Amino acid sequence: MHDLQPITPLGQKKPQVDIHGSVTLTENIETALASFAARMGAETKAKTALKAFIGGTPPAPGHATKGDISAIWMGPDQWMVMAPFASHEDLAQQLITKAKASASVTEQTDGWCRFDLTGQGLADVFERLCPAPVRSWTGGEATRTSIDHLGCFLVCHDPAKITVIGPRSSAGSLHHALLVAMKSAL
Repeated sequence: MHDLQPITPLGQKKPQVDIHGSVTLTENIETALASFAARMGAETKAKTALKAFIGGTPPAPGHATKGDISAIWMGPDQWMVMAPFASHEDLAQQLITKAKASASVTEQTDGWCRFDLTGQGLADVFERLCPAPVRSWTGGEATRTSIDHLGCFLVCHDPAKITVIGPRSSAGSLHHALLVAMKSAL
């Protein structure tokens, strides 16, 4: 019998937490992810199913919803859905059941890593990382951008809490880029 031990995207047993100045960078392993794309001709039915699942209207371009179960706009009639892993380990299957063939749903949890940055001065940090207009964000914004040549999503919960979702295979590089920017800005 194998004695496998789960590891974080950074290869550790417990999530990494780094503090520099007024900013805390936390590796978050408590989020389930699934992509949700409405099928052609079933857009209204898919949006209705997603609305019921997340408890609100699916976000418009450049936005994310708030709450335990939330969504990020990814493209026309496409969203990334996020939920607590403890209660939604099977998030993709839950969405498939809710959508009833009106959407294509794909499990995304193990393909991505998530880092949460909290504290004052986040706009200064992100100005060194990407062209996203973080300084003007007030909460509820989301965008896809490039950080250190990696395609990432930024989600602004409020000006003092921003989530970065990036490719799990490059978690170490992304973590390093975030730390360097923190040290440079603060």
